[in-house]
Amino acid sequence: MTMQIHPPCVAALRWTLTDTTGDVLDVLDTPIEFFIGGTDLLDAIEAALRGHCAGSTLHLHLEPEDAFGDYEAQRVHIAPRSLFPAVLDEGMMFDATALPPACKAKLPDDQADLVYTVTELYPEHIVLDGNHPLAGMALRLQLHVSSVRDAEAAELERRSTGVGGFFRIGS
Repeated sequence: MTMQIHPPCVAALRWTLTDTTGDVLDVLDTPIEFFIGGTDLLDAIEAALRGHCAGSTLHLHLEPEDAFGDYEAQRVHIAPRSLFPAVLDEGMMFDATALPPACKAKLPDDQADLVYTVTELYPEHIVLDGNHPLAGMALRLQLHVSSVRDAEAAELERRSTGVGGFFRIGS
């Protein structure tokens, strides 16, 4: 009998992620394993996967509240350029814990665990955005289930495959 996706298990997935106009945002051609019933995937994706098995293809439409949330202007901060390394580029990302102490001290408590992206560089300051890069966007996701297996003991303990949760970054 073919194993169906039900927590806890591990599913290997491939995907194509687009915005609602069809612009491709990400393609994963080589399957990556995700723990189902843990922290690797967004709840809406896990719910859609339940009951499916290897070979299934799903087409999902995710509104911001089911994906990376609404864009929150209060997560954008201006910081002195002098606090950062000389080599700094737009698009660089910093975990809040890796920000210079003077920056961390100015963050609200509820933003101390975000990942910040450098979105603009100026001679005297930089702009740091704590929103997920896909916040505020409705997304379309075509998922293909490559395989499904029982979770191993270490995966059950940490509730993750340990490869990182692409669909959890900054959320």
